[in-house]
Amino acid sequence: MALLSPRQQQVLKATVRHYIDTVEPVSSGMLVQRFHLNASPATIRNAMVWLEHQGLLRQPHTSAGRIPSQQGYRHYVDALLPHGGSQVQLLQRELNSLRLQFQWTGLDDLLRFLAGRLADMTGLLALVTRPTPRTPRLRTMRMVSSGERLVLMMVDWGGNVVTLNIRHPPALPQDVLLLERWLDHQLQAGEQIDWHVLPPQHRILGRAVQLAFDNHFRQSSLTVDGMVAVGLGGLIAQPEFYQGRHRLRDLLQLVEERPEELLSEQPQQCSTILGAPRLQHVSIGREHKTPTLAACGLVKVPYGGHQGTQGWVAVLGPMRMAYETIIGSARSVASVLEGLLA
Repeated sequence: MALLSPRQQQVLKATVRHYIDTVEPVSSGMLVQRFHLNASPATIRNAMVWLEHQGLLRQPHTSAGRIPSQQGYRHYVDALLPHGGSQVQLLQRELNSLRLQFQWTGLDDLLRFLAGRLADMTGLLALVTRPTPRTPRLRTMRMVSSGERLVLMMVDWGGNVVTLNIRHPPALPQDVLLLERWLDHQLQAGEQIDWHVLPPQHRILGRAVQLAFDNHFRQSSLTVDGMVAVGLGGLIAQPEFYQGRHRLRDLLQLVEERPEELLSEQPQQCSTILGAPRLQHVSIGREHKTPTLAACGLVKVPYGGHQGTQGWVAVLGPMRMAYETIIGSARSVASVLEGLLA
């Protein structure tokens, strides 16, 4: 995609803001009038046509104005996002004033309160998870090979046993034994496995074990019991969802029956933005692997808990949502949780 001129950036930003506020396509004349752009409608129209050719805007109907495309939202989030504004500042002050009260609040009540405030602020679905270990504190691992299958048994320091049955590349018994010894040595050194120093001779079999290991613990680190979801009513009230019954039905089923998938999914594309004060993940539309989320935007902000645990604060809505307010609000909630639980 070609670089945008300052004028084109201004027009894209104004179009996104207008559509977020009104859910209506916008004309060049409306942009000039509402945002006081220092240009004629014809100049703005030319910029909109160029943005459409670049895939950043689209025309839902021939006679209608233009609205942002998925790619347009992506560029807006990655390059044009303003600060959260007064709403986020008010939320920050409110939460900071309640920190002393929060210290005497149980974790479940705290998560419910913060998820509720986040849902109120955004008008969308807010998700907050309990902090869980980023990776398990393993004590030992054992492997047994049988043909093309490998049984991987892991025991943590709490005595819990996890068994994985995986398909692996052809390997000699001594290869399995040598990899098992390397894994044991890693665990004895620090209870974590540093896959970056995997010896070359173990790489083929080791990568298969690493993939199974990572997939299992990524999926099991988030559970329904460890998540609070508030604001479903606000989510389904969005025009993108109440106008499409099949889309709404599938989304409700995902939220009610498999909410952990919302946070454990690894999208095909996702902006991971290192902005002050913390990391954030934003995935938009068809960047999600789950077809049910193809019309959605998802903002996720991690927070650190006690002894290296990690939780998530997230907001789910349509692609057409106020990303600057949502990101700022989610960061504020994550900051409070991290301060109280670290």
